[in-house]
Amino acid sequence: MTEEGTGALPVEGVPAERVLAEIRTLRAADRPTHGGRLFAYVYDPGVAGLDELARAAYAESAHVNGLDPTAFPSLLAMENALVGAAARLLGGGPGTSAPDVVGSVTGGGTESLILAVKAARDDRPDLAEPRLVVPASGHAAFAKAAHYLRVALDTVPVEPVTLRPAVADMAAAIRPETVLVACSAPAYAHGVVDPVTEIAAVAAAAGVRCHVDACFGGWTLPWLRRLGEPVPAFDFAVDGVTSISVDLHKYAYAPKGVSVLLHRDAALRAPQYFGYADWPGYTMVNPVIASTRSGGPIAAAYATLRHLGEAGYLRLAALTRAAVSGLADAVRAVDGLRLLAEPASTVVCFTSDDPGLDLFVLVDELTARGWHTQSQLGYAGLPASVHLTVTAAVAPRVAEFGPALADAAAAARAAGPVALPPELRALAASLAPEALTPELIAGLAAGLGLGAGSAPDRMAAVHTLLDAAPVRLRERLLVEFVGLLQRPTW
Repeated sequence: MTEEGTGALPVEGVPAERVLAEIRTLRAADRPTHGGRLFAYVYDPGVAGLDELARAAYAESAHVNGLDPTAFPSLLAMENALVGAAARLLGGGPGTSAPDVVGSVTGGGTESLILAVKAARDDRPDLAEPRLVVPASGHAAFAKAAHYLRVALDTVPVEPVTLRPAVADMAAAIRPETVLVACSAPAYAHGVVDPVTEIAAVAAAAGVRCHVDACFGGWTLPWLRRLGEPVPAFDFAVDGVTSISVDLHKYAYAPKGVSVLLHRDAALRAPQYFGYADWPGYTMVNPVIASTRSGGPIAAAYATLRHLGEAGYLRLAALTRAAVSGLADAVRAVDGLRLLAEPASTVVCFTSDDPGLDLFVLVDELTARGWHTQSQLGYAGLPASVHLTVTAAVAPRVAEFGPALADAAAAARAAGPVALPPELRALAASLAPEALTPELIAGLAAGLGLGAGSAPDRMAAVHTLLDAAPVRLRERLLVEFVGLLQRPTW
């Protein structure tokens, strides 16, 4: 134990203001969560006063426990209101073709997807090996759900030009043991919307549930449609869609973590619950994975939606649409860069066709200039790419991004591509994951600048090594590398 410094448990308590000052000092090393220069992980509307409102609402309910809605009816009321708002936005509710939609508030998109898979699996207890069909572009959380729930995962390749799965391939992947077919609106990596209507039809024809992962786009595609964008059908207006997930901590601009999982009716939702009475304590009934849940995020989401309203979200969607257009033009203006897909939602995704313009070096150069993007590794014939999640706060920054991108591209060309030693590249291409030893991992990490609790300022070498490795080796390397970062402070 320590008396001073950054230890979490000093001998004597530290004054409140000093503790807050320490946190602010630690936060200074983080990526900027506001200001329109971070294109991943956080969602900033750039609305004055919204953070203060959300923090105040969070504080009002931070100590409320979602474990028992009969003890805390305020939380139940806010959850039901959030579910109702999401259902109405996504084609459900009174007067629609899905009038009996029900739902639950979860802690995030991954939890929503896990629960969608759980509900489908538990609805078929007769199956010894339930299966899940999902496009290869589906979020990695589907694979996590399959792993956690012991559901076999059948991935369907996406076509290299459209970046969408062929409907015939999705249909062919459905087996008698398939409990759920999933698709995305849009898929996170490239921002394209899968052919939901056709996929839902083949799932319905096979008597299988169809989940639409709209965690990323479910709170922005409806507003873009109202603005006149040609958004394809993807919600409960589509026959055969049985459940939808939408994250409120993305384009509803609520603090993390709040997501909503919707089912077309209560019978579809029922297997999602966990109930247990075979012990001497309280009877446990959970609609979601967590038992104890803070009411803070739910109250903050409720306050955010109430404050912005439909008019506010429509205005923010218009700003985001303009920002997407401007960023796409900036990419088109740089020789050697190419959009992987014409933007159809709130994502700009591009690659390099110039061997002298290394995307991973470009990302580092953008970071050095204050622009924080997301690298995506090559996969199954698809090239490595750079992902930009675009929010309303980006709109005032668009004019700055074009010159910064051009300057970063010139610097990346001057620096040249990352050159892995031939023996390291050969090792990455041939090494089996189980052959990784602690000594080999330590050597690789040291060569890449990864140490206990710290990562290098520039990540191009790390990404280049991962890009050269087969998928299973990538996974093992990432696990080991992140494990090096997450070490206790004594």
